[in-house]
Amino acid sequence: MAAGATITNWFGDLVSHPKVVVEAASVDDIIKVLKDSDHYPSPVRAVGSNHSTSPVGVAEGGTLIKMSKMNSILEIGADTVTVQAGAIAIDVAHELQKHGMQFYVNTEIGSLSVGSASCAGTKDASMPGEYGQVGSYITRIKMVLPSGELLEASDLQPDLIQKVRSCYGTFGIVYEATYRIRPIIPMAVRHETFQLADFLQKLPDLKTSGESLMYYMFPYEDLITVEFRHYNPGATGDPDSHIWPLRNYMWANAGPLFCAQTEANIADKTVRYKVIDGFGALWRFNLENLIRSDNTVATDQIIQYPPVSDGSRYTFSLWAFPEETYPAVLPAYFAFCKKYYQDVGYRNNMLYVGYRILKDRQALLSYSWDGNVMTIDPVSTANPGWTTFLTAYNQWCSDHGGIPLPNQTPQLTRAQLEKGLGDRWKQFAEARRTFDPNNRLLNDYFRELLGEPGQ
Repeated sequence: MAAGATITNWFGDLVSHPKVVVEAASVDDIIKVLKDSDHYPSPVRAVGSNHSTSPVGVAEGGTLIKMSKMNSILEIGADTVTVQAGAIAIDVAHELQKHGMQFYVNTEIGSLSVGSASCAGTKDASMPGEYGQVGSYITRIKMVLPSGELLEASDLQPDLIQKVRSCYGTFGIVYEATYRIRPIIPMAVRHETFQLADFLQKLPDLKTSGESLMYYMFPYEDLITVEFRHYNPGATGDPDSHIWPLRNYMWANAGPLFCAQTEANIADKTVRYKVIDGFGALWRFNLENLIRSDNTVATDQIIQYPPVSDGSRYTFSLWAFPEETYPAVLPAYFAFCKKYYQDVGYRNNMLYVGYRILKDRQALLSYSWDGNVMTIDPVSTANPGWTTFLTAYNQWCSDHGGIPLPNQTPQLTRAQLEKGLGDRWKQFAEARRTFDPNNRLLNDYFRELLGEPGQ
């Protein structure tokens, strides 16, 4: 137990000052915290790698539980794996690979902890006929309730686990979860760049191509590079082991480091962004010509981020839009970006990404609850003007029918969240009060978004 610590999220832009920090090594440690409010004040929040871009894990003046010591893989079965909440995705995925198994959703951020995956939103382009959110393949969750009692939610209780999968740690502290897993299947990947108008014209065919759609967007050049993936069980020979490491190095290391250094060293905006756009062209060339194969391992998509962020760190946001409105939303958004740069003089210094995610009602707050969605995700090294831009971006997305994600849409307002999630946000609020009537786990962020009175 440590007192009076200063804690930041992984990127370093969210700072909090919990009164007490606890590194949990067992379920008993969590129970002890929740039962003893005199020594462990509210709010109590739990974090893994603390990778969220919004203050879901902030415990200002309260108690922060660090879960990283509870990282054991407890059991690998025929089609499931059971893991403690502090384990991170990339470690579990590598162990599964030794057994010839893989996750269904091999999401990019390898620092994603099991606890976060089981009760918070994630994103990945859906493979054909599958979900794109990690928690949708979690079949059992064990947590400590605010009272200190234990609760198990499983697929045998569909209404309960549906709520728990998106409780963001406001119902209880997750300490164990079980995932559905599958045997490793060879996966093909390729990239193709489209002009915006051409992409929109071909989008109906792309959606029925039998491939997942993740894409890199360059709004100031009206270009989109699509990453197509599909399982390819007929592939022969050894998988290409260099494909995803090269993509991941460019995306998670070289890209943000180059953009941050360009931002810092070139004062003239016109020159600066010509250089950054030149890097974007190189990125497109590499994707189209080097990152293609008929035989890769899906696990290799997962990126190993350092425990403490360094000069290559980046941050992001996310809004999802119904795919039927996306052909109108996307060109309007490109125009918004250009006008914002013209009027304000700011543009984010990395590209945008997006994902197509299939309809998913496994979690109450799923952003693809009503149908398939496609996202708009700005990425940045948080260059000067980023936080002001997010305010305008959030409002634009909300005005155009967007659906946010509480842990990955920074500077979100209550009105925007209520508009995006509608009655489901009210259902969540009612369920949270049932699980935590004394607000033991309610931090200021969720208090504001829920419209709960202050302490």
